[in-house]
Amino acid sequence: MHLEIITPDKKIYSGEITSVSVPGALGRFQILKNHAPIISSLLSGKVKVEDSEGSKEFDVKGGVVENLKNNVIILAE
Repeated sequence: MHLEIITPDKKIYSGEITSVSVPGALGRFQILKNHAPIISSLLSGKVKVEDSEGSKEFDVKGGVVENLKNNVIILAE
């Protein structure tokens, strides 16, 4: 599964992941491989990424996440 995290200033992450957990508007949720297509707004919180190197966390102040065909894009503030 591929993830890109993009802010207004730059792309802060791009790579293959096993899972991502995000602070959705209705609560935290996780996206795994073959997750159903989804678009959700994000609240302020941490985006937690699991990849081959371990786990990483990114702080966001809001934004949008989209998952379609194992391609996840987060537009973050």
